[in-house]
Amino acid sequence: MKIKKMTGFVAAIMMCSAFMAGCTSKTSAATKGNQAGDTIKIGVNMELSGAAGGYGQQEKNGIQLAVDEINAKGGVNVNGKKKIKAIYRDNKSSTSTSASVATQLTTQDKVVATIGPATTNDGTATIPIANKTCVPFLSASATAPDFTIDKNGKVHPYVFRAYFKGDYQGSSAAKFAYETLKAKRAAILADNSSDYGIGIAKAFKQHFKGTVVDTQYFQAGDKNFNSVLTSIKSKKFDVLYVPAYYTECGAIIKQAREAGIKQPIMGADGMSDDKMVKISGAENATDIYYTTAFTALTANSNPKVSSYNKAYKDKYGEDSPTFAALSYDSVYMIKQAIETEKSADSVKIQQGLAKIKNFRGVTGDTTMDAKHNPKKAITIVKLENGKPSKGYVVK
Repeated sequence: MKIKKMTGFVAAIMMCSAFMAGCTSKTSAATKGNQAGDTIKIGVNMELSGAAGGYGQQEKNGIQLAVDEINAKGGVNVNGKKKIKAIYRDNKSSTSTSASVATQLTTQDKVVATIGPATTNDGTATIPIANKTCVPFLSASATAPDFTIDKNGKVHPYVFRAYFKGDYQGSSAAKFAYETLKAKRAAILADNSSDYGIGIAKAFKQHFKGTVVDTQYFQAGDKNFNSVLTSIKSKKFDVLYVPAYYTECGAIIKQAREAGIKQPIMGADGMSDDKMVKISGAENATDIYYTTAFTALTANSNPKVSSYNKAYKDKYGEDSPTFAALSYDSVYMIKQAIETEKSADSVKIQQGLAKIKNFRGVTGDTTMDAKHNPKKAITIVKLENGKPSKGYVVK
């Protein structure tokens, strides 16, 4: 997932420039990094407030559930059992604060791994610090295609993600729209203020086997979409594709339905938040589809998902949302990395994360590829009257 907030991004990179020449080679990594003590400290650099606070709170819930489960069973099996301590810090959905938090977690709190930030821009601001300090950073939800590689095409050694790339969401949505919804003509309304909306829209357009009859853009923060929706309505189309975040998606769905647009509306993981339905109105959120990595709808057919969702519901009073499930899996991926390497030191955890293969998580089976991206299936959720009613797996 990528969100706006380019303001301050350059400043954040400047703050981190001193870190760029750090722990990027095997020789330097061998003598650097943070060492685990009696407790395994995992840093959580998360958007707990601000524009992406809804996503960050979901991820915090998933992380804490995983930590509690692991500790209740005695901890991580590494030279005896060691318990995990999650250290939460709010980056306030800001790139500059994300960089500051990353520095604090790695150099002061001495964590051995970090989960978050949730968004691509905030996460990108922390990459130089991860590479310098040799503390692996695992994003549960960053989706930009090039997130784990630098401008020269080299893999950031200490950067990983548990979520598939945004362009995979776009191509999967295009396949689903054409093959399952039988849509031959599509209209696109995308957020052009971030690479998230632009990139996913581009992938959908490239892979849709039908005809894209119209492509329109808006800026994050826009509230009135009546004019552009009137223009789109005049076109003959079978599906409207809206890759954006829940705030704008909710307003677009509401205004589209009020304008008489009855066709299915599709989106990406930015729709995966209950706040979207609150904005759109449940009565308008029908025949809505979005790509994601998880849905509790599969609980009845998947014992692992069923067990997880029951635990989540018992603790938080609701079915698990996508980003909670992804962050939950992220904690267990770090646990597997530690147990694979028989060490909770940060450099060893990095090596273990790179070796992850056939990890059985609640968001599916995951294998880390050479560019530190997970290989896993994608799920599409259908909303009816604001509630998830059906889940589809696209391979």
